[in-house]
Amino acid sequence: MSQEHCLTELAEALEVSRTGFHAHQHKDQGERRRQDNQLRASIEPLFQASRQTYGSPRIARALRNSGKICGKNRVARLMRELGLRVKQKRRFRPRTTDSAHRLPVAENLLARMPAPDRPNQVWLGDITYIPTAEGWLYLSGILDACSRRCVGWHADDSLATPLVTRAWKKACKQRRPPPGLLYHSDRGIQYASSEFDALLRFCGAVASMSRKANCYDNAMMESFWATLKTECFGPLVPQTKQEAKLMIFDYIEAFYNRRRLHSGLDYQSPLDFENNVVNLTN
Repeated sequence: MSQEHCLTELAEALEVSRTGFHAHQHKDQGERRRQDNQLRASIEPLFQASRQTYGSPRIARALRNSGKICGKNRVARLMRELGLRVKQKRRFRPRTTDSAHRLPVAENLLARMPAPDRPNQVWLGDITYIPTAEGWLYLSGILDACSRRCVGWHADDSLATPLVTRAWKKACKQRRPPPGLLYHSDRGIQYASSEFDALLRFCGAVASMSRKANCYDNAMMESFWATLKTECFGPLVPQTKQEAKLMIFDYIEAFYNRRRLHSGLDYQSPLDFENNVVNLTN
């Protein structure tokens, strides 16, 4: 409207100053606006590389790791302007394992242990269900309670005991845990079976099990399942079980263990955290 009316009169009518108007015209040339533009150019690639899972705290940490100084509130504002929204976890609905069997169950030793300070002290195991167009795919996983690294997993069509024994064998082959490892799980018949108990004893591991119908005793593992289902699948239902297995492999081995920044690990990936712990203790 400055082309049609006196600028002084417009400023008085809108209760702004002439200098403020001129400053606004040159705002895009300001230092902070230039920095915002540079940050925008870095934020979107990081967001896409995270598979659209990083919110402003993780993006801000990733930017700082690359030498760019910024706060999470500024990053949150820029992400809103770019229309970047992270995948939201589904509402948590606890499912307890059917423990209606007569096999012996272990005491909950995890509740009495201090938090582990090194990898391979405490492992957590559980089973979850992945929907596909061909039916359910059952996934057994093992998480290191110190580094949050998924050290072993196996997916199968059946809930029978080999589902958990194969995950255990993969984890032991890769990690070679020392005797005394505590392995915590629920009271499911797979974990209480004589076959699985023999594997634990052979490796010198000690069994621990959650209290009856209390999935919160294994909350870290439940949180991992919620993260995996949200970030790996989201609303997508794989057409085949083989497709689901490939997606799980890519998520765990290529992204979660190696690259995903974990807030509980001071925004390090599980692999980086383990390497730093080893370097500090050597």
